[in-house]
Amino acid sequence: MVDLTASRGHSPRTLEVESLDSFDRLVGAGAVAMHGWHAQSLDLRGRQAALDTLDVEGAIFLGCTFDPGVEDRIRRRGALIFPRLEGVPFDPYRARLYTPQELYTGLESSPYEELPDALVYQWSIQPGQRHRLESTLASALHDHAIGDALEEFLRSDVLAGRTVVGVMGGHAAQRGSEGFGQAAGLGRLLALSGRVVATGGGPGAMEAANLGAYLSGFPESEVEPALAGLGSVPGFRPSVSAWARAAAAVVERFPDGTPSLGIPTWFYGHEPPNYFATHIAKYFANAVREAILLEVCDGGIIFLPGAAGTVQEIFQDACENYYSAREAVTPMVLVGKRHWEEEYPAWPILQKLAAGRAMEDRIFLVDSVEEALAVMGG
Repeated sequence: MVDLTASRGHSPRTLEVESLDSFDRLVGAGAVAMHGWHAQSLDLRGRQAALDTLDVEGAIFLGCTFDPGVEDRIRRRGALIFPRLEGVPFDPYRARLYTPQELYTGLESSPYEELPDALVYQWSIQPGQRHRLESTLASALHDHAIGDALEEFLRSDVLAGRTVVGVMGGHAAQRGSEGFGQAAGLGRLLALSGRVVATGGGPGAMEAANLGAYLSGFPESEVEPALAGLGSVPGFRPSVSAWARAAAAVVERFPDGTPSLGIPTWFYGHEPPNYFATHIAKYFANAVREAILLEVCDGGIIFLPGAAGTVQEIFQDACENYYSAREAVTPMVLVGKRHWEEEYPAWPILQKLAAGRAMEDRIFLVDSVEEALAVMGG
């Protein structure tokens, strides 16, 4: 008999079954009961004999497909079945993070407005969509699945014990600009120091940081011509298609770049995801996404110049550190003294908050990405 109590950090009685290969291996190894199994988006047609033999009581089937009559039988035998949701342009039960290639499927021949990422956003903003029960359920199930996949990624060999450092900054930085180059340099330095870069997954400084990390394994002399071509389409307006195709050309020229993480949201769907984050955890609920983005950055966060969104992230992170025990406080580094002291004076308020708290010696204001890395111990 097979011991099925192992799982990916869930309850010891929970087992995520996310592929037919996994299902077949478990059955072939002598599994007799499915109690605690969570089968996600599996096409189980042709597995009727196995399902008839297994004790399915306590199993959960999420968006699976069965041979005719099988679904009713296993439901009567105690399984819980979440049906496939029709008319939804995404898989609410997906078992993995997105890739840019998946979100931009068809980019080479179709405009962005016809691609999966845009179609999901268009679905999400239909009048009354966020108040419909089936839509709310689909979105919530999707975000739960993405959170589960993100947990798996954070425990995977991709990270191999490395810390995750967040890079936050404005979406307005244009390719070829000083700010974009600064963010790309930071991403590169962080990746070369053995850290994993995490961003909000969007354009501007976020794209630049993911780009710098992605290309960190290639000589700068080889990368510079590609970046010059990227700068020919400085922003995602007026054409997301042209912006994304320029990035896709860089990825095609430099395959298998260094992994990094992007955590964007369809709540801000007018800002497309960037093509350089190799692993994308895209959420519908922005509040969930914001909290998770800060939570995964166990190595601290570097805040590049930005406006409202970046200011919000600074003080959301500050609130976490303010109430944390000393051992749980993570570094906060603000880059750009004039920006954070005069233009958007977040630094004086942050200093006031930190005074006398465990976070007091973990906040920094610097003027360059090299200084940012130095104060973080890089």
